Amino acid sequence: MTSSSSPGIMATGLTKRYGDRTVVDDLTFTVGPGTVTGFLGPNGAGKSTTMRMLLGLDAPTRGRATIGGRPYAAHPAPLQEVGALLEARSVHPGRSAHDHLLALAHTHGIPRRRVDEVLELTGLSGVARRRVKGFSLGMGQRLGIAAALLGDPGTVILDEPVNGLDPEGVLWIRDLLKSLAAEGRTVFVSSHLMSEMALTADHLVVIGGGRLLADTSVTDFVRASGQDFVTVVTPQAARLRELLAAPGVEIASSGSAAAGARASAEAPAETLEIRGTDAAHIGRTAAAHSVPLFELTPRIASLEQAFMALTRDAVEYRTSTALEGAMA
Repeated sequence: MTSSSSPGIMATGLTKRYGDRTVVDDLTFTVGPGTVTGFLGPNGAGKSTTMRMLLGLDAPTRGRATIGGRPYAAHPAPLQEVGALLEARSVHPGRSAHDHLLALAHTHGIPRRRVDEVLELTGLSGVARRRVKGFSLGMGQRLGIAAALLGDPGTVILDEPVNGLDPEGVLWIRDLLKSLAAEGRTVFVSSHLMSEMALTADHLVVIGGGRLLADTSVTDFVRASGQDFVTVVTPQAARLRELLAAPGVEIASSGSAAAGARASAEAPAETLEIRGTDAAHIGRTAAAHSVPLFELTPRIASLEQAFMALTRDAVEYRTSTALEGAMA
């Protein structure tokens, strides 16, 4: 694939209302080239509506969306500027994969050879002449991605691209997205799979209730969530609390250590969960004041934990506490 220049995606004050219901509310963000940007949010957050407005499928009530410096509809050859996958099954079931892509190529001035290239790229060459109605969900996803890449676009927008893919397919799409970004393309992808986004995305745009919640790197997003902590086991918990006391430092007790071997002659060992400082600082402080530590373990938060913490109040459907307890 040949790299295409791309100024990226810009949403400015993007708002969408249906009657008195606001689905997207004054959303402003930029997706730059050269990185994989994950688009996250709970169900009902407004992700699909936002993507549709970016592609001109829904008209915003207010605000503006541009791709490559202009609205999608203003591109003279949109498929060669923007490749998108919003609904993989929007294909005539009686057509073969090859004929579906060939029809798209003919109507957009794309060379016939490009059809074979994207079929090979997406692993569909062996089933290219089969009718789409016989495709599995994963094969349908691959065909949708092939269509998105047909015009060799500078911007790629994919909604839940790993749906229906087996582990090999998930790894393939992960590597594909990274390679597209490495070529200087703008890659904007939504997903509910936090573990996959943690491995794929460099940057995140997170929304909830139609509003922007975060626009930052994956690393900074997880760090800012406050979900990281350090587990410390010590027989001098009160002394360590005094030494570490500082603005932003939170220390919670998890109770006495279970192992009798951890108890000293002076006092039982206590387990602490410490937030707001790192293991290195805790270790140095304890050593400088001769506070014995039986355990010093950093607990790094996952992207899923950070996401759940941020979007807790923006979840549309919440499992009841009683149900959670019954299923535990």
